[in-house]
Amino acid sequence: MTKPVPQIKKFMTSVPMTVEKDSPLLEAAKIMQKHHIRHLPVLYKGEIEGILTNTDINLIRTLKNVEIEKLRVYDCFTPNPYKVHPETPLKEVLDEMAEKKYGRAIVEDNNILVGLFTWIDALKATSELLETRLK
Repeated sequence: MTKPVPQIKKFMTSVPMTVEKDSPLLEAAKIMQKHHIRHLPVLYKGEIEGILTNTDINLIRTLKNVEIEKLRVYDCFTPNPYKVHPETPLKEVLDEMAEKKYGRAIVEDNNILVGLFTWIDALKATSELLETRLK
């Protein structure tokens, strides 16, 4: 008998830090550095607009003639991120992330951010499942 596939809510980071779309980009970068995080969901009036990643910020820093101090989050975030419901099976999310090479999934319920699932969470989930299911 096989065990049921757990839902994504078991492994997601609940209530992740967020940033407003019109916030200064350097403010977002400081939040990410201070809290050692690589992804910030981007909100606008409470709605999920996209995701800002450390990679986005690092790319902006490499561009010549760009004054990062003058930029806002909306200048470089990724709109329309991959979103899933908290009850989505883990396997479904992992398959989609692998196929599309997504580094994260926004977890939402009725357009409200409830979590973030990253490839680091995927590794932790895999480790836990191997530990518990192969015994």
